[in-house]
Formats: sequence, structure tokens, C-alpha cells
Amino acid sequence: MFDAIRRWLNDVPIDDPVDRRNAAALQLLLLFLLISVPATWTYFLTQLGMPRGGALNVGLAALTTVVVGFCLAMIRAGHFRPAVMLYLGTLLATMWINYAKSGFQVMMVSQSDQFLALLLGGLVLGRRALWLIFLVLLAIVVTGCLTDYPARGGRAFENAPSTAMAYFIVAIMLDRAVAALREALHDSDTRRAALQREMAARERAQAQLVHAKKVEATGQLASGVSHDFNNVLSVILGYAQQRERLADRDKSALVDALAGVETEARRALEINRKLLDFSRQEILRPEVFDVRQALAELQPMLRQLFPAQVRVRIEAGDDGLHVRLDRASFILMMLNIAGNARDAMPGGGTFTIASRLHHGDDGAQVELTLHDTGSGIPDTVRARIFEPFYTTKPAGSGTGLGLSLVHDMIHSAHGTIDVDSTPGAGTRFRILLPHAGTGADADAAETAIDRPETAQAANR
Repeated sequence: MFDAIRRWLNDVPIDDPVDRRNAAALQLLLLFLLISVPATWTYFLTQLGMPRGGALNVGLAALTTVVVGFCLAMIRAGHFRPAVMLYLGTLLATMWINYAKSGFQVMMVSQSDQFLALLLGGLVLGRRALWLIFLVLLAIVVTGCLTDYPARGGRAFENAPSTAMAYFIVAIMLDRAVAALREALHDSDTRRAALQREMAARERAQAQLVHAKKVEATGQLASGVSHDFNNVLSVILGYAQQRERLADRDKSALVDALAGVETEARRALEINRKLLDFSRQEILRPEVFDVRQALAELQPMLRQLFPAQVRVRIEAGDDGLHVRLDRASFILMMLNIAGNARDAMPGGGTFTIASRLHHGDDGAQVELTLHDTGSGIPDTVRARIFEPFYTTKPAGSGTGLGLSLVHDMIHSAHGTIDVDSTPGAGTRFRILLPHAGTGADADAAETAIDRPETAQAANR
């Protein structure tokens, strides 16, 4: 029940977050007045009857109740500050009428409405409204004293200075508190804006870094790709060199030759398209895909990345190893780790990528193991390999960002990465990614895991 009331109080179309929080408290106050004022007067009139000269007070109470209900409706409609000003104006007006009618000495017994006016004006409407209300209260006090003057003479003003001083002290305290709160709010807004700018700049820098690493990986593939293009061009050139002999034969031989040229040209275009698709800069889009299929498509690129004396093995594991990740980022992660493995095996060796379904405490996960038989990593280096800009490569041959980028990408996908290495015995990376399921399970996972941070590499 209390949660339902709280949701109802907060469900107001007010854009300003401070006003929206204040609206909940003010609605409670207005609801209390809307119930208590009519109930009090109803009880008083039924039990004691109409007091002498009480018609004016009853009329003012009825007017106040109507205004309170109207103010509550204004707040529910999103007009918070106009509702506060209307309520304060009505409160001060009725107070002025009562002081003018009954005098200061009678009315000074209860000061709750006066302090309520100061509090609402200062905390909700600001410093200018606070001091304006203070001046109005002084005028109301003077009005009440003038009403008492014919009967009390000079004694009519004897309590006015202390009352005015009490109003002044409350106003000063509220003024300082409001000033401090608004300064803190301004500083908070400034810091939030600066943080948003910094986050936007870091996101742009991260996207540029991903693109730079893609271009770097593409450059590392250049020698192998040139070998593929040489094979394609050699076939085309072979057909071209036979043009005269083919021309002397029947038309079908020439048609077959041109078909072979077309096939090889399409193969060259496909190689070029894959490189362009991988290296171009674009917004990262997580998708559900099968790791085994992605590794099968990646295998030719891996073979081009390593020299001939390195054996590349892809060990596919269980069926349906689906993950939700940006596909180009996944390829970039594999190529980054493979590039380090290539540098660790200058004399040759074996690089293996194995995949399987892993069931652990966190549920089903896709496990990827990348193992090389290279020189290994010393303990002092292994503790820092995921730090940005840390590299042991000579100047000009490494940025120190590859493994840091891999680490951030995996954690942005809610995965983990560990490394185990022994100098002289190779290095093994173990990656765990949440299993996205298949079919309907994959769709559900795509909905459940869809977060803005998985559409881009994590900020560091």
C-alpha cells in the first residue's frame, strides 16, 4: 500500500528533478489540509455551534479548502510552482485578514502558518520569494498591532520586535541553506556535464582505438592476402596467355576460359570485400552467432597471419556455441591474441583455438582456449599484460593496447579472460563468454542481455 501511495505521489509530469521530489512532500501536506481543515470545522460547529463572529473564519476555511484542492490538481497536472505560489498567496491573504480582524495579540499564539510560508517560499521558490514573504509577514504583524492599538495603546507593539526577529532568524537560516543547496546543485550539474563530455570523448577514443587495431590487424594480413591475390592473378594471366590458342579453337573453349577468369575475379573480389568489411569503421552491433562458424570463417585469415612454419589448428567442440557479441570485435580479439602468439613463435610451432560448452557456477558459458607453443610469458610481465600501453615489444612495433582492448571487450560482454603461461612452454588464454542459447533461447538472451555498454568496448 505504501509503495502504491509513493508511486502515485511521484507520478507527476514535472521535468525538474528537484521540483518532482518536492512535489511528493507538498502533495502530502495539501492532502492533510484537504482533510483536516473541513473535519476540524465540522467537529467544531456540530459540537460547539457557530462562535460569535465566526462566519468569516468559516468562510476563510472553506476558501482555503477549495484553493488547496485546486493546488493539488495543478500539481497533478504538472504545474508545480504556480500551485505553490497560489497556495502561499492564499495562506498570506487569509493570515492578513485574520490579523486585521482579531489583532496581533490573539493571532501570535500560533505561528505555524508563518513559518510554513517561509519554509515553502525559501526551499521551493528561492531566495527572492523568501525575502518577499518575510516582508509580507512584517506587514501582517504591523497590521495586527494597529488593530490592537485602540485598546492597548503602546503595548500593542511590545511583542512585535521579538516576533519580527524570529522571522528574520528563520529567513537568514533558510537563505543560507538555500544558497548552499543551490551552489551544491550547480556544482553537481557542472560535474555531471563534464563527466558526460568525458564519457563521450572516451567512447569516441575507444571507437577510434578499435578501428586502429582493425587496420593494424589488416596490415598484418597483407602479406598473406597478397599471396592469395598472386594466385588469382596467375590463373587470370594463364588464361590471357592462352588467348591466341583458344581463339583458334571453337567458341566453347573461349567461353570456358572466360568463365574461369570470372570465377577467379569473383574470388579476388570476395577477398577484398572481407578485408574492407573487417577494417572499416562502424558502430559495433552485438548479435547472436555460433562461435564454431565464426572460427571456421576466421581460419583462412589466421593462416595468412602466421608464417608457413607455424601450424594453425581449430578444434570445434560442442554444437550450438552461441554468444552475443559484435562479430567484428570477436574476430579482432582472436587476431590480437594470434598476433602475440605469432611473435612468440619466430622459429615455428603450433597455435590452437579450441571451443567447448562449459557449465560452471555462473551457468552455461562458451569456453575458448587459445594456446601457442612459443616462448611463454614471465610472471612479472604476465601480471601486467592487460594494462593499457604496457608492451615488451621494441619501439615502433607495438602499442600495448591489443590485450587491453581484448580484456575490455570480453568484460563488456560479461565474460572473463585468464592467462596461464610458463617461460619456454607456451601461453594459454582461457576466455569464458555467456552462452546465448539457440533459436528461441538466443532471442530471449538477446533481449535480456541487451545493454548499451555491450554495443561498445568498455571504457577504461
